[in-house]
Amino acid sequence: MKTRTFLSLTFIALLASLVWAQPPRRGRWGGMRYDPATEVTVTGKITEVKKVEHRGMMTGLHVMLETEKGTLDVHLGPAPFLEKSKMTFEKGEEMEVTGSKTKYDGSDAIIAREVKKAGQVLTLRDSQGIPKWSRGRRTS
Repeated sequence: MKTRTFLSLTFIALLASLVWAQPPRRGRWGGMRYDPATEVTVTGKITEVKKVEHRGMMTGLHVMLETEKGTLDVHLGPAPFLEKSKMTFEKGEEMEVTGSKTKYDGSDAIIAREVKKAGQVLTLRDSQGIPKWSRGRRTS
């Protein structure tokens, strides 16, 4: 009986360590997950606007933002969702981004929650990072 209990507890501990060893902030399709604990606000100038194909997901809109601390890849959201908003993004524009700081392809990145530009505010996610385009479901 003691051996069986010991083996069961060892198995549970091993399983728990495997779960905790998984990379953090991964979403349902393997995309990055918003983490409110890493939220920052940065300002800078847009140096590039690009559409990025994400495997298994919609095309995402990113901007490269030159800040005083370096360049950040800002992940805004699905291009179709952003195209419906009244906010556009052009090279050379100044903007402020609040979002979850992370890494993407080995570089600093931010998953945007809110963008302020030219007197406009665009809210992309709620305070917990749930995208506005998901209708309340966590998809990122």
